[in-house]
Amino acid sequence: MLMQNRRKAVYVILILSLLIGLFTGRSLFFNLSYLLGGLFAISFFWSWLSVRWITIGRKTRARRAQVGKPLEESFSLRNRSFLPKLWLEIRDHSTLPGHRASHIVPALGARSEYHWAVETPCTVRGEFDLGPMTILSGDPFGFFESSRRLEARSRVIVYPQTLPIHKIELPIGQISGGEAQRRRTHFVTTNASGVRDYAPGDSFNRIHWATTARKDKLIVKEFELDPLADIWLFVDFSARSIVEDTSIQRVGGFGSVIPTNTSIPRSTEEYAVVIAASLAKYFIDSERALGFATYTPFREIYQPERGLRQLNRILQTLAVARSFSQYTLGQMLTLETPYFTRGTTLVIVTASLEPAWIAEAQILSRRGIRPVCMLIDPASFGGAHTIQDTLALLRLAKIPTVVIRYQDDISMALTQRPV
Repeated sequence: MLMQNRRKAVYVILILSLLIGLFTGRSLFFNLSYLLGGLFAISFFWSWLSVRWITIGRKTRARRAQVGKPLEESFSLRNRSFLPKLWLEIRDHSTLPGHRASHIVPALGARSEYHWAVETPCTVRGEFDLGPMTILSGDPFGFFESSRRLEARSRVIVYPQTLPIHKIELPIGQISGGEAQRRRTHFVTTNASGVRDYAPGDSFNRIHWATTARKDKLIVKEFELDPLADIWLFVDFSARSIVEDTSIQRVGGFGSVIPTNTSIPRSTEEYAVVIAASLAKYFIDSERALGFATYTPFREIYQPERGLRQLNRILQTLAVARSFSQYTLGQMLTLETPYFTRGTTLVIVTASLEPAWIAEAQILSRRGIRPVCMLIDPASFGGAHTIQDTLALLRLAKIPTVVIRYQDDISMALTQRPV
């Protein structure tokens, strides 16, 4: 506004000088109008040059972050022209909430560089754009402002928060014994624990050929007898089960919930995400084979695996999960569980009070699959119905259940004995 007022004032002076010069014929007023016109032309050209021959480098330390941890970025701006830049304003248009990478660059000399860094605490899960950016500058007289948009952008995914869990009591399946038995066996199993030198009598199918070639002697694999069955984590993101506070705000109106403080937002969806992420980390850290199934609303199925790669896949899915699915939990169990083997432990995370999924879980238990429910109490989030009838049905179906309510300590709640 100040720049526009200044420019209008000069326009008025220029027009008056021309009019007075035309009426009086005095060269002074013509010279003044020529001077102001030339000044305007030089200022406009200078402003245009101020945002040219500039490059911005943007380096993100990691393209994955997590709620509660910072995202670090470093920037470098280089003036590639022989003209100095009096001032530059860099405006960042990233969609990551709370990311303030915009910056004011002071006078920058010819062919010189300027650096700055930004550290942003991540508070919202999801996938976000980093960039684009806009460069603004102007002339020394403050008449004109020019902008130039740099469309380069990258993406960063913010994983949901995970809370520490010390121990979870799961139902014992036919081939599940609780903690893993770290016991050597002379049988060839699927669980290789290490290698050792070849001993007379070792079978040739135990030879680890890559290590044998590297050490130039026969090396064989050792195996462990691991009685643990697979664990499947089912997370309910059906549209009919979500309950949340009406004052909640979301990214872009329909994205992830924007928290107003450090606690988990009052939404069953956000609680389901944090519970599922914490459980996944616990099982992977315990070296259990973990499978994962949900509709976010797209079907996401990961067969049981161990290791950090499986955890990253699950966290990436949970980062963008929304309760848009038209499939109910009962329908999901019907569709996804026919091929489960006996002894599988099925961990269900839901806020649904519909009896249909309990009946389906009871059928699974008759097939030798052991379901356990992490039930989020929707009444504590403002829901209209209590969980008493649902708990009665779960007890009747002999499905162990852990109840989590709003503002509960999730770490402590998940370690309690299922009832």
